[in-house]
Amino acid sequence: MASIGEDTSSASDAPPAAAAVADGAHLLGFSDEILLHILSHVPSIDLILNVRRTCRKLAALCLDKSLTHTVLLQKDYEASEDKVKQLVTEIGWEIQQLSMAGCYWLSGSTVEHVARCRGLVKVNLSGCHLTSLRLSKVLSALQRLRSLAIDVSPGFDASQLSGECKATLSRVRELKQTLYTPSYGVVPCCTSLEKLLLYFEILDRTREGAVLSGQLMVGQSNVPRYQHLRVFYARLAPGYINQEVVRLYLAVLSDRTPENLHAFLISVPGSFAESGATKNLLESMARNVALDALQLPKSWLNGSALLQHMKFSSPFYFSFSRCALSGGHLIRRVIDGGRDLRSLAGLNLSGCAHCLAPDSLLRKAEDDIDSGILETLVAACGNLRHLNLSAAHHHSPEGPGRHLCQLLARLCHLRSLSLPVCAVADSAPRADRAPVQPATHAVPRGFGKKVRIGVPSGPDPFSGQAGPLPSSVFWSLLKSVPFLDRLELIGSNFSSAMPRNEPAIRNSLPPCGRAQSVGDSEVAAIGQLAFLRHLTLAQLPSILTGSGLVSIGVQCQQLQSLSLAHLGTMGKVAYTSALADMLKHCKRLKDLRLEQPYFSANAQFFQALSQCSALQRLCLVSRSGTLQPEAVLAFMARCLHVVVCHLFTGESLSTCRSLQQSLLRSFQAERPALNVVIFPLLHEGLTDVIRDVPMVHLDEVTLFKSRVAEEPPNLWW
Repeated sequence: MASIGEDTSSASDAPPAAAAVADGAHLLGFSDEILLHILSHVPSIDLILNVRRTCRKLAALCLDKSLTHTVLLQKDYEASEDKVKQLVTEIGWEIQQLSMAGCYWLSGSTVEHVARCRGLVKVNLSGCHLTSLRLSKVLSALQRLRSLAIDVSPGFDASQLSGECKATLSRVRELKQTLYTPSYGVVPCCTSLEKLLLYFEILDRTREGAVLSGQLMVGQSNVPRYQHLRVFYARLAPGYINQEVVRLYLAVLSDRTPENLHAFLISVPGSFAESGATKNLLESMARNVALDALQLPKSWLNGSALLQHMKFSSPFYFSFSRCALSGGHLIRRVIDGGRDLRSLAGLNLSGCAHCLAPDSLLRKAEDDIDSGILETLVAACGNLRHLNLSAAHHHSPEGPGRHLCQLLARLCHLRSLSLPVCAVADSAPRADRAPVQPATHAVPRGFGKKVRIGVPSGPDPFSGQAGPLPSSVFWSLLKSVPFLDRLELIGSNFSSAMPRNEPAIRNSLPPCGRAQSVGDSEVAAIGQLAFLRHLTLAQLPSILTGSGLVSIGVQCQQLQSLSLAHLGTMGKVAYTSALADMLKHCKRLKDLRLEQPYFSANAQFFQALSQCSALQRLCLVSRSGTLQPEAVLAFMARCLHVVVCHLFTGESLSTCRSLQQSLLRSFQAERPALNVVIFPLLHEGLTDVIRDVPMVHLDEVTLFKSRVAEEPPNLWW
């Protein structure tokens, strides 16, 4: 049998088709540097198991250290058990960084093969099936490991970790730990920790109904040690138990604040009461450390003078999400303290209703913003790359140059931006814009013939040419940030029907009045963003035909994820024809989330969706919506890469169960990562069904949330 280095091809190393082309015209005529760059975009399994077999030259290049040094298997849904084992067998000794994050379909015995990659320095096993004993076996073999990401699930027992495993953990400097049960996990063994990321996903009750308690951790012989810590990050899912457990972690931290701490971030939904230990911790940080990143629960900042006493070095991330922080406080306590904020890359002000307004007890959330405050903020943070202003009413005052969009246009380095819909409305109605028609004149839902009753006069909205009006301030803003990668327009009052760990919401608040003037032409303005990859549009009541969606589909050819929710008048779905036209052009779309009451997921919809050849994940949430089981089955048969199909509609439980079983029976064997959940949206058992969804899908597709500046940039790889 020939070895890899031997030439097993004909006189020419090129495939027959390429050999017939003039010298230098085919792929192998490129330089090695160019070929390596091209090969870096090929998934590792395809690279080693397929491309490497084609010819001698590619066999050598595929084993270049620049390609085998880092192997990323997350979201490689075609990575079967056998392929992963073969990959590790062939290049395991070369791999230094390995990510298997979210590979929930791989068995524990397959994950155990990671132990063969003895040169690993960094490994991400979040979402993988690992018992305490298997984790011990893997880590015992990885003596060079310095960065680790794992899950701590019910049944985890630190006493089962071997001495060799604990020795490896003692050298780990970066740890990301997702907790599904009250535990310290492996943190007490990691005595050299510099970066600690904790994700708390513990449910308040077990499946059997037993109430969990953080008191299970009290009295454990080992507790965390943080003396070398530089970064502390904790993100909590809703639930009392998560707050109880994180307090135990913080209690240890409050005993002695690490001298080198430069990032302290805690993300908590809802309220989180400040305790004596946390108060001591914050006072100690204010005295002893200079931070580069800060995020605190809103209850810790509201009414507190803490920001005045905090010291910052070269801050790169601030999050004041949901805090009662006025514009005056923002200017005085964050900007006017003599701090250089040119280093600031991410700023999250989502839910800060008064952050762009002066101090006033009489001010209402719907009142105009103070343009001077925003102008000061923009001038101080000129290098911002990620900005979130969602979940608030930011209404611009009259006057030239005072509109929020005009001021944000100065932030030319922006790569992601989240705004409330009302913030992009012009300050006053424009004479060159036709008025919005009453809801009773909206185009009927469905994929049938387009009825033009009530459609404003002008160019055909389905021609794709009814583009944005250049006089629009939103159009001007997007023109100034051409390299925007992620954009979110979310109604100030929008709330998803699927909140975290709670039953579905049956009612929603009406949209902001100013959002009524944001319609198809503003959506069409998004088509300017040629590099846009992620787009969210939620609660835009004045979408009449959806013609702007067609412009986005035609022009935003890099679009990979799309989330649409509550477009148009509630109770009517008037944009389905435009959505179908849009989907024809979305050849790179991988994720689609659609939340729309009364949506009809019929054969025409799924036929249009089938043209998204790269689609991998689909989530449909529709109160009182319908679906056609035969259309879903046909769609799954045509779209070979789809591995996530989550449909929550108004169909009966028996219909949902029957369709789910049919999909699993038909496609599970050929798609090992297939995850199908079809369930009535308003059924009382929905919460229990959702808890079985793999976290990677739950967090990224199934649940709606703003993702701009959600975490510091480059927090983890």
